[in-house]
Amino acid sequence: MKSLKTLNTFFLKYKWRLFFGFIVTVAARIFALFYIPLSGESTNIIEDYIKGEITDLEMVKSELLWNIFLIIGATLLAAFFTFLMRQTFIVVSRYIEYDLKNVVYKHYQELSLNFYKKNRTGDLMNRISEDVTKVRMYLGPAIMYSVSTLTSSVVVLIFMVGSAPMLTLYTVMPLPLLAYAIYKVSVAIHKRSTMVQQYLSKLHTFTQESFSGIAVIKSYGIEPQTNENFTELSNHSRDKNIHLVKVQAFFFPLMVFLIGISNVLVIYVGGNQYINGEVDLGVIVEFLLYVNMLTWPIASIGWVTSQVQQAAASQERINEFLDQKPEITNPKEEKDQLLGSVAFKNVSFTYDDTNITALKNVSFEVGSGETLAIIGKTGAGKSTILELIGRLYDVDKGEISVDKKDIRSLNLGSLRESIGYVPQDAFLFSDSIKNNIKFGKSDATDAEIETAAKNASVHKNIVNFSKGYDTVLGERGITLSGGQKQRVSIARAIIHEPKILLFDDCLSAVDTETEEEILSNLFKISREKTTIIVSHRISSAKNADKIIILEDGEIVQQGSHTQLINQEGYYKELYAKQLNEKEM
Repeated sequence: MKSLKTLNTFFLKYKWRLFFGFIVTVAARIFALFYIPLSGESTNIIEDYIKGEITDLEMVKSELLWNIFLIIGATLLAAFFTFLMRQTFIVVSRYIEYDLKNVVYKHYQELSLNFYKKNRTGDLMNRISEDVTKVRMYLGPAIMYSVSTLTSSVVVLIFMVGSAPMLTLYTVMPLPLLAYAIYKVSVAIHKRSTMVQQYLSKLHTFTQESFSGIAVIKSYGIEPQTNENFTELSNHSRDKNIHLVKVQAFFFPLMVFLIGISNVLVIYVGGNQYINGEVDLGVIVEFLLYVNMLTWPIASIGWVTSQVQQAAASQERINEFLDQKPEITNPKEEKDQLLGSVAFKNVSFTYDDTNITALKNVSFEVGSGETLAIIGKTGAGKSTILELIGRLYDVDKGEISVDKKDIRSLNLGSLRESIGYVPQDAFLFSDSIKNNIKFGKSDATDAEIETAAKNASVHKNIVNFSKGYDTVLGERGITLSGGQKQRVSIARAIIHEPKILLFDDCLSAVDTETEEEILSNLFKISREKTTIIVSHRISSAKNADKIIILEDGEIVQQGSHTQLINQEGYYKELYAKQLNEKEM
């Protein structure tokens, strides 16, 4: 249960609510047990009347009616306090579940991009949903029943010892066997619970990837194979769950068996003591009620143990990610005011997940208000430059500076807020087009949204939709074409009004005419902004102030469009090739 120590901070946060819950639980258990001594007393009164030791029938009726009244009153009070108990513990568990999910989600956001390359989305989702739910069952019902069981057991034992100490000793004899059985089974439950959650993560990952890639699955006609793989994974998950349930199912019969032994001991030992005149008949009745009163608390030990072990296994999985430290950290809280000049000085970078060296000793400068175009073959390192500017990764060697300050010394929030980034693979949320554009500026007016859309040459497409800007997109923007997604992403970056604009081949899915229109608008907008354009097209780069050519992570050419077309090399060859394609 070491992994559950992480939750102690949440217990401290709600300590007074939990303390109140403990008090009402004690009260509920005491009042719930109150009827037992009254039942024993009533049995003794009836026995005395039958034996003739009491002859006043009216007095017997009066005593019995008074006891019935007390039993009803105690039961009502027990029900009221039980209601308060459930309200306290269950509500607190929901609060802690809310807090824990927020902690996990916040930590997910703080973790670096590298983390998401190494872990699957389905597994991340499972840990913040299914695993947190398992932990909540420990935080609420398990703790509530634990307190209730402990309280009931202590109160019952106090009452039993007060009535007949020797009979109590015989009654509790099976409990050590119960404790040993709980220990052995709980170990097995912990191991099997861990396996169940791991397979549940695999199921989540498989289904998430299948639904995200449904177009590919249908295109290749591999639905039967995908279904077969899912069935196989589901069967493994089912088997792991059955193994867990088999262990859990062992508990309840064991509890019933041990309670049955206690009942036999009460009847046998208590019967002998009654015959010898050592105890009253009412005491035997009380003990039978006490033992059966302990049936559910003792039986719940198995359920509680199972829940605690499952929660421990789940919290251990949650802690695996909570213990991971972000590779990219904010060096200071103080905000920075940035103008946007960017410089690379002898920058080298290698992806640690693939060990691919993307950049080798790269150096260049682009001043505030200038435009830089980066051209190169696939895998040359173009996108890596943009990711490094946004500090999605930190360089291995060299230095990247913004406004002549090392970006590792800048406030991380200020740096990223000053950047408008349009990735090559445009990502849109399953929301309205308006809200997707407003993601760049949450308080943007409708007029600002339309202006941004017009500058991105997507306004005409949007107004032709039946619901216009209120059109809700499918997951990852699947409702739109590739070019429309790119242009909505451009509008989102433009409306943000950043100091630095980064465009990662974001015009690859639009036609030449639309590209020229967007570029014309962008050059007007970016006059006072630092703009870096990654592209495979000369048309996107020719108007830039500076152009650099990357090959295998190294700069092999740089200069203006005029300079580069007069030099032998990749740029001139690409220009000639694309010029011929355009003429044809």
